[in-house]
Amino acid sequence: MRATESAVHLGGAAPGTTVADGRPGPSAEPGPPGVDGTAVLDLGPPVTPTGLARLARLPGALAVLLRPGQWPKNVLVVPVALLTAGAWTPATLARLGWAVLAFTLASALVYVVNDVVDRDRDRRHPVKRHRPVASGLVPVPVAWAVAVGLAGLLAATVARAPGLFWPLWLYLGLNVAYSLRLKQVPLVDVFTLAAGFVLRALQGYAVTGLAVSGWLLTCVFAICLVLALGKRRHEIMVAGAEHRPALVGYTVHLIDNLVLLNAAVAVTTYLLFLDSDAGATRYGPLLSAPFAMFGISRYLQLLLVHRQGGDPTRILVRDRAMLVNALMWAAFVAGPLLASR
Repeated sequence: MRATESAVHLGGAAPGTTVADGRPGPSAEPGPPGVDGTAVLDLGPPVTPTGLARLARLPGALAVLLRPGQWPKNVLVVPVALLTAGAWTPATLARLGWAVLAFTLASALVYVVNDVVDRDRDRRHPVKRHRPVASGLVPVPVAWAVAVGLAGLLAATVARAPGLFWPLWLYLGLNVAYSLRLKQVPLVDVFTLAAGFVLRALQGYAVTGLAVSGWLLTCVFAICLVLALGKRRHEIMVAGAEHRPALVGYTVHLIDNLVLLNAAVAVTTYLLFLDSDAGATRYGPLLSAPFAMFGISRYLQLLLVHRQGGDPTRILVRDRAMLVNALMWAAFVAGPLLASR
């Protein structure tokens, strides 16, 4: 990436580069290597509007603070329990919708708290420095007020049957431990993130009362490890290991090997799930195996060839090949299950 291209990517003319009209920008020391081996400049915190300008941008910044782009993870993972259902009923779907809403509120609460806690570290990252709290668009007291409001909405959502939401309580406790310490421990950090998605899937089982499939949960865990490791790989290549303490325990070579290992585990356990736990209609879902394998292969291609992976959710919901493959996979899974009714 040339210096002028780095400036465009980071939202302005980078210090020490040349802007479009040929004038040199201010000087700066190069930071860690970028994805193509060039330097990513440490630009410091972004310029934050003040007064009425900041107030006008506050509603949009608050929306970004909640990270709606990450909400599809709850829609994708919580209903995993439906794969083992012999019949889908309106009551089952309603309970799953309830669980998705609860986990969406819980995850938004976690994002807000993490952004407040990590604001100083985020300011040293070429992309995360633009997050609402790190950039100063959302003052810290306002962010804490948003967190309190989300906690109140979450409590009201689960008040009818709090015992059913034991995976959600474990998820919140796990994220407290992650924010305080676990995010700084190599390997433990990505395993903790993957465990959070297993808890989402368990929440789907808890509210529907369906039998838990160990093979399916192992598959979810392995896939989420692949995604978390891919994100760590992207962070190392974009901003180096200084941004996140746990990154000092990784190398790109180690991550590549771990990604391939867990991708193989994910495919294997999915096949074992289809053969043993998918129920009497498993022969239809078995035809979905090639689509699952293609999905993993496509992600590896995007990660290792195209050097993407910084936002796994964006890849899953915006990559055309992924979307078409997911629709075909869903058709082969859902068709026989619906027909079995």
